[in-house]
Amino acid sequence: MLMRSTETAPPYDLDACVALMRGGSKSFFAASRLLPQRMRSASVALYAFCRVADDVVDDGESPELGLQELRHRLNKIYQGQPLANLEDQALALVVHQHQLPRALLDALLDGFAWDAQGRHYETIADTHAYGARVAGAVGAMMCWIMGVRHPQALARACELGVAMQLTNICRDVGEDARNGRLYLPRAWLREAGIDPTAFLAQPECTPALQNVITRVLDEADRLYNLSSQGIGYLPRDCRAAIWAARLIYAEIGHQLRRDGLNPVAHRAVVGSTRKLALLGQAQCMASWPAALSQRAPDVPPLPAIAYLVQACEAAQPLSESLPDGYPNRNLVDRIEWMLALFERLERERKAAPPTTLARHS
Repeated sequence: MLMRSTETAPPYDLDACVALMRGGSKSFFAASRLLPQRMRSASVALYAFCRVADDVVDDGESPELGLQELRHRLNKIYQGQPLANLEDQALALVVHQHQLPRALLDALLDGFAWDAQGRHYETIADTHAYGARVAGAVGAMMCWIMGVRHPQALARACELGVAMQLTNICRDVGEDARNGRLYLPRAWLREAGIDPTAFLAQPECTPALQNVITRVLDEADRLYNLSSQGIGYLPRDCRAAIWAARLIYAEIGHQLRRDGLNPVAHRAVVGSTRKLALLGQAQCMASWPAALSQRAPDVPPLPAIAYLVQACEAAQPLSESLPDGYPNRNLVDRIEWMLALFERLERERKAAPPTTLARHS
């Protein structure tokens, strides 16, 4: 097994932790600022484990061994015997306090496995299926730890994750292609007259490629609009953060269009001023009377995410609990715990050779 060091660094100030989170995912960082205090520890624990899992698969001796390690670590977490890694112990608290369904974390690892296998995505349904695993499952986990179990809310949360992933795919077309990866539906590329193999060998932006990217962005917008109908199911103090995530990620697609739909040449970026405006808009939208009561009519889930919703509905209470005396830290201890974790991750990232694989964040 490729076990990471459990050495911890001395705690640094909160600004250092914020800077590390901002560097890992600027959009995640911006939206998470609006989460209520009661949600922040759990959301950071999920983010930390996802980031570590990404590194284990990408930077280890082999992706297969990395996935074996991660599955072993999840087994231990669900058995109530997490390893000494900070991220495992933090996730164990979330898993056992919230009875988080194992299927959601398994789905995330399946998405990592698909990347390691170099899977091809022929249709938009195939791309949906990838997004369901690497992002839809995270949306369901966030919904679950907010205390919401309604299947319509879970479906919309998963679809928001898929929409975000479609946006990331469009933004990162050039970077992914240069790393040998292609997530755009290959059938759509061929319909536009683009040979996927030739594009990977020599990525270039053409009107045909722009038409395909537009189709994927249109599908993302459809899912953003659908997912918005589920925000009314969430606790009132959580809605602003989810509105912020929805608005900021959708804005990446809008910026890509404004930039001329050329992700091969440059990566669309939403500036800090615009993000602040969207954060303010999210807070206003979360407090609108209509938004407080609006709930979606029963809409069948996107086929790619239906199994995640079904897994949540079928989830059974965990048979294993954390041992007596397992640390349930107060806020100060948790901050120090996470500061040490992110500092260690940053040291490892700086020490590691540059990876040839790009992960969407």
